[in-house]
Amino acid sequence: MAVLTIGIFSSLVGSMTPDFMFKLSEAALEKGHKVNIWVSGNAVSLIKNHQKHLKDYSTGEKPLAALIQKGVEVCTCEACTLARGIQKPDAVEGVQWNAMHWYLAKVHGSDRVLHMGGE
Repeated sequence: MAVLTIGIFSSLVGSMTPDFMFKLSEAALEKGHKVNIWVSGNAVSLIKNHQKHLKDYSTGEKPLAALIQKGVEVCTCEACTLARGIQKPDAVEGVQWNAMHWYLAKVHGSDRVLHMGGE
């Protein structure tokens, strides 16, 4: 079993990157791998709970909750999240809050790292 750590920095709006990350994470889990997800920058909108689910419009709430239930560690950059007005009670249950050192530690202990998005 390998460890995959994904750092995602793109928001759902105007990007297919989060949808790809959800599918990749699910595929890695199905093959027996461990997955860690670091959410930073504009991608922090993925962790918001109670999002309105519109037809043909992705949200991160349901896919993230499902991945967390399957053992994926999901951590959001606390500074990025708070700067965008999302408080801890607004987050999907099970999402961890931390600083960049969480991501760096996971990267160091991973077999593969994928850094997605960012401007």
